[in-house]
Amino acid sequence: MKLVPRIATASLLLAGLALSGCSSSPSPSGAGSSSSASSSTDSAATASPGGGTGAGASSAAAPVLEPLPAAIPDALQHYYTQKLSWHSCNSGFQCSTLKVPLDYAQPAAGDISLAVVRHQASGKGSTRLGSLLINPGGPGGSAVEYAEYAAMTYPAIVRSSYDIVGVDPRGVAGSTPVSCLSDKQMDAYTATDSTPDTPAEINTLVAADKALAQGCEKLSGKLLSHVSTVDSARDMDVVRALLGDAKLNYLGKSYGTFLGATYAGLFPSRVGRMVLDGAMNPSLDALDLNQQQAGGFETAFNAFAADCVKSSSCPLGSSTEQADRKLDQLLASWDAHPLSTGTSRKLDEALGTTGVIAAMYDQQQWPQLRGALTQAERGDGSGLLSLSDQYYERDSSGHYSNLMYANAAVNCLDLPTAATGPEQVEQQLAAYRKASPHFGTTLAWGGLTCAYWPVKPSGEARTIPAKGSAPIVVVGTTRDPATPYAWAQALAAQLDSGTLLTYNGDGHTAYARGSQCIDGAINVYLLTGRTPAKGTVCK
Repeated sequence: MKLVPRIATASLLLAGLALSGCSSSPSPSGAGSSSSASSSTDSAATASPGGGTGAGASSAAAPVLEPLPAAIPDALQHYYTQKLSWHSCNSGFQCSTLKVPLDYAQPAAGDISLAVVRHQASGKGSTRLGSLLINPGGPGGSAVEYAEYAAMTYPAIVRSSYDIVGVDPRGVAGSTPVSCLSDKQMDAYTATDSTPDTPAEINTLVAADKALAQGCEKLSGKLLSHVSTVDSARDMDVVRALLGDAKLNYLGKSYGTFLGATYAGLFPSRVGRMVLDGAMNPSLDALDLNQQQAGGFETAFNAFAADCVKSSSCPLGSSTEQADRKLDQLLASWDAHPLSTGTSRKLDEALGTTGVIAAMYDQQQWPQLRGALTQAERGDGSGLLSLSDQYYERDSSGHYSNLMYANAAVNCLDLPTAATGPEQVEQQLAAYRKASPHFGTTLAWGGLTCAYWPVKPSGEARTIPAKGSAPIVVVGTTRDPATPYAWAQALAAQLDSGTLLTYNGDGHTAYARGSQCIDGAINVYLLTGRTPAKGTVCK
């Protein structure tokens, strides 16, 4: 669920790996101190950026995700007892593959492969705490790539205690992947007008969504019905067993929080130490998720604009009011007259919007966005195109990862579509625009992707109490663009053992991104199981 103006339901939710090259500030090597935290929630922390009052509240109508039987079914025993054959890969890492059933309801119907990587703990003896499975989000983000990053940059005290393990979920990257379009087709898809103004433009957008769906069905039809978050959570339990861990220790970011919470709901007795950072609210339907996320991006842009206008060189003006007007003018101008980029590709409104949104994930990218907007003012769209390409994981040779294909496949399976056709989108536009004057229209039309998906959704919005689980720490950032803070409040509240840890700041997710307060609190929890004090706010 990555925003991406052209993909699926609640935008793609990644921890920033693909967007910023994982250029987070170095984390302290020790457990750290939470001395900069406040144990009383202030007004900034309790606000609901991105959705207004109660925006992230759990839906009373959402049914409860019930746990699976604790006993492992006989038909799955051979998956749980297979042997992982590890081999050296990269520097200091080990790689392997494992088999899981394509269909858990019919395990005899065939297998798919999952790619797994680990970096063994540097500590010895009693300091080793087993495996820490990590996921960067998406859906569609490569946990293998993220593990290779985390094993080098997460706090040293955590890396010395845990084997850092990443498994590409089913449908993603090194595991049996979803495929949909050629690179050339994907170039056209990402540039499709995401704010159609005429019937002809609406028809073009619908045709692009249908072409994506048809391409996925043609190239990955057998897999599409079996890439849900529930399927991936069940895969994680197989991985847990093969790693030799009685309980799953897990750190999920962004969409990875939904994956982790789903695991906790299905297997509460097997939850070890679990951190859910940049949380989703699983009790919201696709429409609510989309509209509230639109508000999250609006909040993030407001923070960027307030920072930008402090500089005399800000390309958006000298006040936030000017910045709002200027962005609208730029978007409209790119729609009417796409910019040259020094390549055969033009920067239109769709790609430009993606470039702006991409920089919202990490305030460390704000200077890059200022520079890109300055270039755009001069008729050069190359800077914004580069940000957009980072977002879509398009490399310099023009090749796309399968991030966006997996993203659509999982989103369209997990929840019923936010809109069934253009007429319904047009009815929803006013609410989207109220939540986000700048980005609401784009996200409204992005909710149409799943309307044409070739397989019906198998999931629905659910409340996840995970009764009987060990304590779970939920981390929320007050001005998070992709996962509004209210979602973290809601998830922590619905989890029976949830504890909310708040970061009063900007950017998407908080752990290992430079806050000693956040890192210290999470490190203590991962090492000792002691949760942060209730109401802890880091600044």
